[in-house]
Amino acid sequence: MLRNIHKVSSTWIGKIVMAVVFGILTISFAIWGIGDIFRGFGENEVAKIGGAEISTEQFRQYYNDKLQQLGRQRGRVITQDQARAAGLDRQILAQLIAQTTLDQQAHNLRLRLSDAEIAQRIKNDPTFRGPTGRFDRNVFERIINEAGFTEARFVAEQRNVLLRRQIVQSIIGDIRAPQTALEALNQFRSEQRNVDYIALGPAQAGTLPAPTQDQLSKYFDERKTLFRAPEYRKITILSVTPAELAKPAAVSDADARTYYTQHKGEYGRPEKRAVRQIVFQKPEAAAAAREKLAKGASFDDIAKARGLKPSDTDLGMVTESAIIDPAVAKAAFALKSGEVSQPIKGEFGTVLVTVGKIEPGEMKTYEQVAPQIKQAIAETRARTQLGDLRDKIEDEKAGGATVAEAGKKLGLKTRVIEAVDRSGRAPDGKPVPDLAKNVIAAAFASDVGVDNEALTLPGGGYLYFDVNGITPSRERTLAEVKDKVEASWRADEIGKRLKAKADDMVAKLKSGSTLAKVASQAGLPVQKVTDITRGTRGGFTPPKLVQAAFSTAKDVPGSTEGANETERYVYRVTSVTDPKLDPNSPDIKALASTLQNAYSDDIIGEYVTQLENDIGVSINQTALNQVVGGGEPGS
Repeated sequence: MLRNIHKVSSTWIGKIVMAVVFGILTISFAIWGIGDIFRGFGENEVAKIGGAEISTEQFRQYYNDKLQQLGRQRGRVITQDQARAAGLDRQILAQLIAQTTLDQQAHNLRLRLSDAEIAQRIKNDPTFRGPTGRFDRNVFERIINEAGFTEARFVAEQRNVLLRRQIVQSIIGDIRAPQTALEALNQFRSEQRNVDYIALGPAQAGTLPAPTQDQLSKYFDERKTLFRAPEYRKITILSVTPAELAKPAAVSDADARTYYTQHKGEYGRPEKRAVRQIVFQKPEAAAAAREKLAKGASFDDIAKARGLKPSDTDLGMVTESAIIDPAVAKAAFALKSGEVSQPIKGEFGTVLVTVGKIEPGEMKTYEQVAPQIKQAIAETRARTQLGDLRDKIEDEKAGGATVAEAGKKLGLKTRVIEAVDRSGRAPDGKPVPDLAKNVIAAAFASDVGVDNEALTLPGGGYLYFDVNGITPSRERTLAEVKDKVEASWRADEIGKRLKAKADDMVAKLKSGSTLAKVASQAGLPVQKVTDITRGTRGGFTPPKLVQAAFSTAKDVPGSTEGANETERYVYRVTSVTDPKLDPNSPDIKALASTLQNAYSDDIIGEYVTQLENDIGVSINQTALNQVVGGGEPGS
């Protein structure tokens, strides 16, 4: 598995593909070449990197976090077996080893970051900004808690990340993507083609007689696996989420109004004003300037007399919350357009403010959003109960209770799904409503009587489930699926006829006939698509036709199947336009950045690998297997 992945990622285009496939895993962290350093030692550490150790519990937490992260991205649970089959266990281990190696190098180089600098970087992170556009501690705590971090652990991790980044930046410098690679990728991605084609459908296949019983029986016998009944599972589900635990009726109007006032900017578009200010260090100077304004001087006159440029006084078109000084903000939004304030005692001096253009805001009233606010407050309060409720459920399960029994004892509602297949459908073929995607995969990876781990739900919360029964997959009889078998037989027969007709048309084109003449003989129009690229999707251009057109030389006729066997296209590429490379276009800049990252990954990977060799890395196979299960990781 790993050899195949390595082979794919060894090409420049492969690196881009692999970056998408393994989005959560950083390619630059020396994924390859650790197979020869596995050897056993004590049972409390998974790996030793120089003087540092990765404990079994540390790796377990890191490994599970990564699998859950990938599962959320894919919308399904990634089981231990699936992770090993895909080589994720080896990649996640290699990532953690590489990170620890860089941490060791930072220690050896005596790199340091002060607590104040870490705090400032966190405060400047847009992720943690609240409605006012500034750092919001409540937002910060909610996000890191949802990600499974305590504040101390998050700060420590940010310190390590920033130090690693310093090392990496010093290694890769200002690396540039080679022009040749950029041109090749641009050619592949942006080349345009025009195609003329004839569309064939069921009507061109002629009239098909009804199949005989013998034909259907033979067809069915040769394809029984296509018509098998899928495996079904009966499951009991108990979900515990903030929305389900929330009690909005218990939220008072006073609390809701306070929330509305604090988050008013979230419920509409706030008013904006063009604000200018002049800051005076001495109140007397501000008072004298205000007196001059009263006698006819302009705001510009006062600014010019103090040696200020327009940019020195202009705060721009701002909301009230965007003005740092609360006193200045309050005064500015109390003025009419064109008015100048009286001297304001602000945080940074005495201020005169004037207002120009005013853009009125559109805000929803409290009454309009009260139900929404009460629900939000109730869910926030309910989050504090999740941990306790989870512990109670776990205690009941540890005592031998089923999910249904635990739910009944704790007064929680459970749901029984009598039968669902791997695609989330009931026996009638309809999707089971309101069923989390990850529970299906988890249920089919489990078995009757197994004590399953709780699943984490998007937006917070937990989902517990039991598999109560399994209905094995079975072969259906022809009588059960006769209509489906006949429809499938008919589609296949249409496909055979269309292919023969298309082959005949292509032969005529190769003999010198024109597409227009061949189409006319068949009573069909010639259709045209222009300026298609390899990335063309949707619209009226059949995807299979696009794919075939870029596999065929100009003026060479060809045919391809459509979305299914009852569609076919006969086509000819009429023109090919090579793209120009514009280094200043947004697309090319983004492409160059992607390539630059790919080349940087190569350099960083080599550097980290050498560091690992120099520092020394040992891996405890026994402890590793306790976390990931199975034999050799990734085998």
